[in-house]
Amino acid sequence: MKIQLYKRDEIERVIRLDTDLIQEVETAFTALATKRVTMPPIMRIDVPEHNGEVDIKSAYIEGVDSFAVKLSSGFFNNPEIGLPSANGMMILLNSKTGEPQAIFADNGLLTDLRTAAAGAVAASYLSRRDSRTAGIIGTGAQARYQLQALLAVRPIEKAIVYGRNEKKASCFKQDMENTLGISVQTADTPEEAVRNSDVVVTTTPSTEPIVNGDWLSPGVHVTAMGSDAEHKKELKPSAIDKADLFVCDTIEQSKRLGELREIHSGGLTPIELGEITSGHRQGRSSKDQITICDLTGTGVQDTVIARYAYHLLEYKEEDIHERR
Repeated sequence: MKIQLYKRDEIERVIRLDTDLIQEVETAFTALATKRVTMPPIMRIDVPEHNGEVDIKSAYIEGVDSFAVKLSSGFFNNPEIGLPSANGMMILLNSKTGEPQAIFADNGLLTDLRTAAAGAVAASYLSRRDSRTAGIIGTGAQARYQLQALLAVRPIEKAIVYGRNEKKASCFKQDMENTLGISVQTADTPEEAVRNSDVVVTTTPSTEPIVNGDWLSPGVHVTAMGSDAEHKKELKPSAIDKADLFVCDTIEQSKRLGELREIHSGGLTPIELGEITSGHRQGRSSKDQITICDLTGTGVQDTVIARYAYHLLEYKEEDIHERR
């Protein structure tokens, strides 16, 4: 079997962070609730002396003809030397034979896109439909992708961004205003961003909780993206206690790696996002509900986006051959 090798620039030419991609990623959540999915626990290698980590994720969906194995890295000192924090690659395997079909040397692009799309799926079911102000905690690549994805599902007119580095926050403001055509305001504190937003997305590798429950107003939705390891945390327990509805990608993974790790409240009944996207459970039910979604990232999302990218690339190659 011929193995196709696709580099980042090739993938970027065919894939877009749009409603089609968001809908594809939504099917990943639904599959967890409606299909037999083999998804082993995440394997992680920590590189503490360089503030880095490497994760290996995978998932097979019963009846699907291919699945992905992904290696992704996050080295959070990289921006100091002019490199992105995220990197990695995916391999798409034939489900019947195990033969590799394609290698995506995407430098983390597909992970960034599927993570942003997952945030949009969460917002589409859990935020108010009239949400117009987005609070973004973090100023990196994922913060940018999350804001772009939000605009695909909600009528966002303004963003409030908080970053520890004022220069990076100012760059975020300028870049997003130019790219997305919306007003962006920088905040002096994370509290300012949270209190004044309809939808809040946290996109940091923080090891100390950032968002306090006292900051959450009736009707706000928070998507926490950053906690995907035992040492990370973005939400204080008071924030989770304040939630009327707490949703995660998988409860087991959220308890092991995410925001549920230190929560022992007997009154909290978390549900999985796939239960909502599949129609088995209800999402937001009133305008005043405070909702939280903890997304730790799953292998099934990687399988879905790798297959999606592969079909886009194959279609493009067929189109080129036909034109020749």
